[in-house]
Parts: sequence; C-alpha cells; structure tokens
Amino acid sequence: MRKLSYALAASLLAIVLAGSAQAVTLGFNGSIAVQIATLDPVEIQGAGEATVNQSSGPGHLTHLRIPNSPFEVTGFVLPVSDPQAFPIAGVQVTAHNGTGVFPGSGGSNLGGAMAVLGTAKVCLYGVCGSSGNISNLVVPLDVVGAGGTVLAPGAVNITVIGAPWTTGTAAVGTVTVMGGVSPLSNTGAPSGVVTLVTPIFISTSLLSAFPVVPAFGVLTLHFVPEPGTLVLLGSGIAGMVAVGRRRARK
Repeated sequence: MRKLSYALAASLLAIVLAGSAQAVTLGFNGSIAVQIATLDPVEIQGAGEATVNQSSGPGHLTHLRIPNSPFEVTGFVLPVSDPQAFPIAGVQVTAHNGTGVFPGSGGSNLGGAMAVLGTAKVCLYGVCGSSGNISNLVVPLDVVGAGGTVLAPGAVNITVIGAPWTTGTAAVGTVTVMGGVSPLSNTGAPSGVVTLVTPIFISTSLLSAFPVVPAFGVLTLHFVPEPGTLVLLGSGIAGMVAVGRRRARK
C-alpha cells in the first residue's frame, strides 16, 4: 500500500511537470526602460502572457512573442535635478509597446522587432507642467525597437533612428549595453529571465557639438508560473514528503 501511495504521489508530480513543459504561454512581469544620454532611465512597468517557442513549449528559447500593450504609461513625468543636465528639467513619456516577435536559436540568440509607440517630451528650463517649463523637445519613439528613421521638424529639428531588439550587444558609437538570458539551459520556463536591448540614435540641431545623443531601450522579462501550476506542484511535492515520512516511521 505504501508503495502504491508513493507511486501515486510521484505520478502526480510527473503529470504537473509534464503539463508545465507542454505549455505554450508563460506569464511574465518586467519593464521597458528608455535611457537618453546620462539622464535617469524612464521605466514602464508591465505584466502579461508571452508565447514561448510556439507549439514546442518551454526549453531553450527559439521563439518569443509578446502581445500589444502590456507595457503602457500615460503622462509619466521623470524630474531631472542634475545641474549638469541643464536646461533639461524633466522628461514626460506617453507610450506603449506594439506586438513583439523575437525568433532565435540555442536559448541566447534572440532578436526581432517590437515598437515602442509614443513620445518622450524633454522639458526645458522647468519641470514638466510647471510655469518654469517654457519649452519642450518632443522625441518620437515609434521607431524605437522597430527600426527606421523619423524626423520631428520644429524650432529644433530632431531625428530618431531605431533598430530591432537583441539579447546581444547594442552600441551607439563607443557606448554599449548588453542583453542576455538566464539560465541558458532553460530560459523559456518559469523563473527564466530575458533582457533585450536596442540602440536609439538621436540627433538634434540644438546640440551641434554632439551629432548623435546616445540612447537605449532595455526590455526585461521575468517569467512566472501560473498560480494553479504552483498549487498543483506544491501538492505533488507535499504528497511525496508525507509518504516519505510515513515510511520512515514504519
């Protein structure tokens, strides 16, 4: 009888693990951070479900799809107090992500397009929305993470050049940021972490001494198990432990 109980508990655990292995979607939480030059990054928090490895389920990541708009913010204001950033006194962002598709191989070489749709308003001479804010530079973000070039004409012309995301290295001139995945052996499973990066090239007639302002986008995803899976997995492990204790008392 004890052997039968132990076998049932082990079978339950195996079924739970097998069910997790066949899942094609994984819950995630994370952020998109946009950093312009040496300003503090603007972080857009989000959570949702990603499609992992299409129909083959978790394992080495070979394909990742993120739906539209789990990352979204409206009118978020980041004050800038660093005197060296003058006349920049704040950044105001309204943006959301488009659908992202990232094919790859071997769990570490992922890359693809996911647009950050919206604008970053650079507030000059005063915090965004204050009476001292007498001028703005509007930086269009739509090409960020997607590729392409957009020109925003005005009193100060701004050109933004975007590129796709990668888990490798993104570079603007000599400035670089690195992406990555962890753990390499099974990133597409609960507790896996994926970091994708993208370079953003910003040029403006206001800063003739700096033909390109280095900027980057950083997308971080942390996969989390569904609550139901955790309950079943915990029940299976608890059953095995209980059976083991009863056997030890005999």
